[in-house]
Amino acid sequence: MTASIVTTALVWSGVVILGGLGSVLRFTVDRAVGRRIARSFPFGTLTVNVSGAALLGFLGGLALSKGAALLAGTSFVGAYTTFSTWMLETQRLGEERQVRVAVANLIVSVMLGVAAALLGQQIAEHL
Repeated sequence: MTASIVTTALVWSGVVILGGLGSVLRFTVDRAVGRRIARSFPFGTLTVNVSGAALLGFLGGLALSKGAALLAGTSFVGAYTTFSTWMLETQRLGEERQVRVAVANLIVSVMLGVAAALLGQQIAEHL
């Protein structure tokens, strides 16, 4: 086999493994938070997305190679965080006429996510 085929196979294997780990961790964290805080506000998804933003900011602040950043950021963090669930939960809150909670979910998620990403990046840059 040529070197590029082996490299491609290794990258795809990394995507599968890291993506799988990220999605299992997302499910675990979301359920654990949801069980502890049983409210209409989606605290599990918020926890996952804010912690994922912090991790991605941290990874962005490190001097990783392009391949390592792609695998860690796209595969693991991409599978761990969940934009689609955030949007679906927000839409369902609106359908249930919980408009204030839906708007709060949007605003709080964006504000905390951006702050977490900046904090993660600053931590990595000071290592």
